[in-house]
Amino acid sequence: MAQAETPASDTRRTIEVIILIALVSAFLVVSLLVHKPFGPGNLTKEMVGTVIAAAVTLIMYSFLYRDNPLFKIAENLYVGVALGYGSIMIWRQSLLPEVFEPLFLAPTRDAFWSALAARGIPIVLGLLLLTRLSRKHSWLSRYSYGPLVGWGAGMAIVLTFHTSILKQLQAAIAPLQEGITNSSFGENLAFGERLGQWLAQVGLPVLGALVLLVGTTAVLFYFFFSVEHKRLGKATANVGIWFLMISFGATFGYTVMGRLSLLIDRVDFLLFEWLKITR
Repeated sequence: MAQAETPASDTRRTIEVIILIALVSAFLVVSLLVHKPFGPGNLTKEMVGTVIAAAVTLIMYSFLYRDNPLFKIAENLYVGVALGYGSIMIWRQSLLPEVFEPLFLAPTRDAFWSALAARGIPIVLGLLLLTRLSRKHSWLSRYSYGPLVGWGAGMAIVLTFHTSILKQLQAAIAPLQEGITNSSFGENLAFGERLGQWLAQVGLPVLGALVLLVGTTAVLFYFFFSVEHKRLGKATANVGIWFLMISFGATFGYTVMGRLSLLIDRVDFLLFEWLKITR
């Protein structure tokens, strides 16, 4: 059973509603004072878009306090806009040029039947995907998901092997090959300068390639469970764990930097686009 709200929770909710109304009022007053929409020709699409974007940005950051109705509205608005944008892109890039124009705007009857013969099976499979909306007939969508998953898996295996294995091996071996074949050092330079040039062109790239090669091998061996990890195998697996931890840390740092870049961009927008503060 739901617990009855205490007087303290009622008071807190009342205070939050009052603060929320005050913040919304302050936002509207600041927007009116800065943008001055009541003058002749001042109310433009750019101004309205800027104010709406600033409002949605501030509402999104209100989640830092706690979940609230305004944040839910903005969240649902974002999902709806993304869904609408995706639907329009699917229509303009796929359905319109591949289905509507060849079939409904076919110049001749032969062109219509030719387009239907080439697109009939994909159209039927696409329509069968919509049966997922029905509990009674959802089993029909399996005839579409089967070829879709099979084709996707077949393509993914080839692309993954090419990009994640062959290209990685090529990138790891390239510095080693260049270090062996590269001998273009200044003969008239001093020993220290030639040594520095050798380190920059050969030594450090080869060292980095060896580190990547060892790390890749150790990480792959860590996930190789057909051989028990004992002695040398255990040491190799431990090296793989260290490389994995470094990789996860770098990925996390990159993610934090990306989020900070988004925050800086939003703060820049609020200060210089919405509030129009002079740089």
